[in-house]
Amino acid sequence: MSELTQLTEAWKIQQLSPSPEPSLLSGVNVLLEGLTGTGKTTALATIAEAVPELFIVFTEPGLESFIGYWTDKGKKVPENVHWHVMEQEKGNFSLLAENAKIIRTYTIESLFKMQDPQRSRHDEYEKFLRTFIDFPDDRTGKKFGPVDSWGPNRCIAIDSLTGINHTAFSLIIGNKPLKDQRDWGMAQDLIEKFVRQLTGGCECHFVLTAHVERELDQVFGGVKVTVSTLGKALAPKIPPMFSDVVLAYREAKNFYWSTANPQADLKTRNLPLADGIAPNFKQIFDKWQSRGGRFTQDVKK
Repeated sequence: MSELTQLTEAWKIQQLSPSPEPSLLSGVNVLLEGLTGTGKTTALATIAEAVPELFIVFTEPGLESFIGYWTDKGKKVPENVHWHVMEQEKGNFSLLAENAKIIRTYTIESLFKMQDPQRSRHDEYEKFLRTFIDFPDDRTGKKFGPVDSWGPNRCIAIDSLTGINHTAFSLIIGNKPLKDQRDWGMAQDLIEKFVRQLTGGCECHFVLTAHVERELDQVFGGVKVTVSTLGKALAPKIPPMFSDVVLAYREAKNFYWSTANPQADLKTRNLPLADGIAPNFKQIFDKWQSRGGRFTQDVKK
């Protein structure tokens, strides 16, 4: 190893080592949204190069793309990376056929009144929440305690909001054929409270990926790009909870971020107001550090 390489490695260790002094700032909260195939999951890997420890929960199939950031280059996944894959709801074709039979047989009025007698089996959302009570690392088998006790030396990322939407709604309705307004409202409340706990009740860094939808702008007209979640009432409430709301997009073979796209509700505190930003989280954490943030377990009160 050359002297220059040794100095570089030493600098990295120094930058990512927890500071003994309390941080002046709590961790950043970043919402990275975009269409499928815009590099959101892969970009999460750059967090590991900027913070002492990265913890990621996969609510959808994404682990392969994530670790491919390193393995496709012949590198090992860094030791400071930990992950947990959320348990998926298990179904079968018999259940699908039975539901189809029920829909075919009963009237719309009857279907609205039906309840799933086995709704209690749909406990994936509860298990998902318990992940944050004592984070279980699938990679090592170790547990790392409650996320709301962590400091800015750690980052929790979730990939993605779409998976949370599905399990939260399943908790409410199970396999109920038709949903009414109360079902939507209860599920929306579950998701809003969860996101608010992570953005406002935790001092660690938080990154959430999300897909987007195109909706009619009821205020200014035209089409608006909004975060994909349960119902139109919840979507506008999510971006204001975050310090940075970034749109991921692709042009040909190149991947970029935007904080300036006028068709999306974006915001930035730690990135320039621009299109064509390199999809790398390090620039966000560098700006955070320049303002008094430190990779420490404690935040100055």
